[in-house]
Amino acid sequence: MANIIAIIWDFDKTLVDGYMQDPIFKYYSVDSRQFWKEVHALPQKYMEEQGVRVNKDSIYLNHFIQYANEGIFEGLNNEMLRKFGSELTFYPGIPEIFEKTRQIIRRNPAYQEYDIRVEHYIVSTGMKEIIAGSPVAEYVDAIWGCELIEKEKEGRPVISEIGYTIDNTSKTRAIFEINKGVPKHPEIDVNSKVPEELRRVRFENMIYIADGPSDIPAFSVVNKNGGATFAVYPKGDLDAFQQVEQMRRDGRIDMYAEADYSEGTTAYMWIENKITQFAEKMRNAEKEKLTSSISGVPRHLED
Repeated sequence: MANIIAIIWDFDKTLVDGYMQDPIFKYYSVDSRQFWKEVHALPQKYMEEQGVRVNKDSIYLNHFIQYANEGIFEGLNNEMLRKFGSELTFYPGIPEIFEKTRQIIRRNPAYQEYDIRVEHYIVSTGMKEIIAGSPVAEYVDAIWGCELIEKEKEGRPVISEIGYTIDNTSKTRAIFEINKGVPKHPEIDVNSKVPEELRRVRFENMIYIADGPSDIPAFSVVNKNGGATFAVYPKGDLDAFQQVEQMRRDGRIDMYAEADYSEGTTAYMWIENKITQFAEKMRNAEKEKLTSSISGVPRHLED
């Protein structure tokens, strides 16, 4: 089993200052507030009209598909989603923190001796293609997000069906996939029985970073298994501050701070300190294994 520290990030309002779909609304001159108001009304609408329950986390995808096929989001396809990813505004310190956290381990020979490494993952209920087209994509080891299927319309591809979804509960599935090493070894099924000692990333070596109550299932899985949890809130947002403070009081998270990952900030120092703690724990465990495996030196028997 590798000595890997996995930092698992949410995306919207955790890395991004706002929501990943904002460039879409800007490009098409669509009122984002009205769009999301319509989305939030859909669960009740479908229940009243058809007696059908919908997933509140992913129903927004249907609305994007509907708008794309009605011409409001004319021509919206996966290639355009990737381009919109390049227009996102990130919080200070992003993407620099991804490489800086890796260097915390790389620049220390004591950690290199035991092949300790830092890996970054993004697990989001948003659109994977937008994340994949953003500046952070080159720094992460794997991305989970919602994926859309295209069809030909008037000679060009347009989003038309939902291919894969991640909701706030199934984020925990992604965490188990990281635990078992599925991103690096796709031949492993997440439901396969893998002995704890053979799992690629121990839960106790995971750090989960997100912004709010929607991530409580993921926070709970990491906390329960000995990992670390951290929440962020936008600067000056009292409601968001009170929200993460309540989560801390409820034992949902270990710590929180303003969403600024620049060196010297609370967020940066907490992450840096936690990585160092995990690395020291791994180093000591490896040294202990080595010591316990070395037998005593044979000596001549006395008459």
